[in-house]
Amino acid sequence: MPNTSPRFFNPLMIWTDVALKTGEMLVSSGSVIQLRTSRMAAHGMQPSPADMREIHLMSEEKLAAVTESTAAIANQLHTTSYALVNRAVQQWFESQVALWSLATSFTPVHALTRGQAFLDASTRLAHTWSQLSSAGARVAQRALKPIHAKATDNARRLALAAPAST
Repeated sequence: MPNTSPRFFNPLMIWTDVALKTGEMLVSSGSVIQLRTSRMAAHGMQPSPADMREIHLMSEEKLAAVTESTAAIANQLHTTSYALVNRAVQQWFESQVALWSLATSFTPVHALTRGQAFLDASTRLAHTWSQLSSAGARVAQRALKPIHAKATDNARRLALAAPAST
């Protein structure tokens, strides 16, 4: 029975979203690194209290984002991926049994019946693999979300603060 839930609608669209969010996060991270490095270089060995708060905030945010990302990965893998992998393996075996059954057909009627069984098993397997791809993309999406949020928030915050501090 096919799963028509929107959760597994289109793996390509989910992977595209992951790629776009990753690109945005990388651009934001580069901006944050440049702004923070410039501030550190400007103050040298005598960081201001604002610089010390920024360094402390940077450490806390990284730890919080990695912790949240790890929890999201574990949760998604636990709830979805293991069940899908088990279903995919089971359906792969079913399709192989159907293929061997088709290969040993002696009459045209057996070949048609067994051919349809093989086609049905292969279709179920392909659908499950599509769901598995979507689940993998969801793992990546959920893992990226907290890191992306921190990077883009910091890029906006530091970009607004940059003209005032220079």
